[in-house]
Amino acid sequence: MNSPLINQTLPAFDELMALAESNPIAFAQFKHQMCQELIQSASEPMQDRLWAQQSHIDRVVGNCKNPNHANVVLMRELVSQMVKFQDVLDSDGSDIDSKPEAEIIPFDQWR
Repeated sequence: MNSPLINQTLPAFDELMALAESNPIAFAQFKHQMCQELIQSASEPMQDRLWAQQSHIDRVVGNCKNPNHANVVLMRELVSQMVKFQDVLDSDGSDIDSKPEAEIIPFDQWR
């Protein structure tokens, strides 16, 4: 069953900027809430992937020194993903391997 589509409306840019400057914690909570709503509106199979992507974005942004640095790094990430997508779209499918097999070791036998 698909989740219902949601229509999120953001406050004006100036309001968000003022919130980020005056109360960074409230801004972070607002951002998290908006991301959570959007991810939860996605199909069940996509939610784990979206949470993983959001976690990756949060880690990348957390290592940035300022907003401009974050924009440059996120743009680099986006371009990298677009190149991967373009490569897949341009391929004829012959170079796509089947899922590689791996030996599965039960956790209790690991050591």
